[in-house]
Amino acid sequence: MKPISPFLHGVLDYGTCAFFALAPSLFGLTGAYATVCYLLAGGYLVISLLTNMPLGAIKAIPFPIHGKLELVSGPAFIAAPWLFGFANENPTARNLFVGAGIVFLIVYFLTDWYAQNRLAGTTIGADGVRTT
Repeated sequence: MKPISPFLHGVLDYGTCAFFALAPSLFGLTGAYATVCYLLAGGYLVISLLTNMPLGAIKAIPFPIHGKLELVSGPAFIAAPWLFGFANENPTARNLFVGAGIVFLIVYFLTDWYAQNRLAGTTIGADGVRTT
């Protein structure tokens, strides 16, 4: 059994939005680094609000699809400093992105992406398609 429920995952998602919104102030990031943090905060807020989870508002994105987005985000965050050439230029930003990527992967693997489906008596595959 995975310890992160859909509800707890929602709490973590909104906490992630707040973290990215506050990161420029917390870590002294300016310019493009700050802008990326604000964009990430807004983007994750939209995705969280649109996800079919207890704390989602519109519930348009199946929870397992939300998980796949996070599974892709983790490695993307880890690779970003090298892909975009700031790994040596700004160690604080590099460490922030690498750390966020690692946390995303840990949360992905600890989240029970199908808990809601079992409770509802339905199955939704990794592609987001419901079967009964």
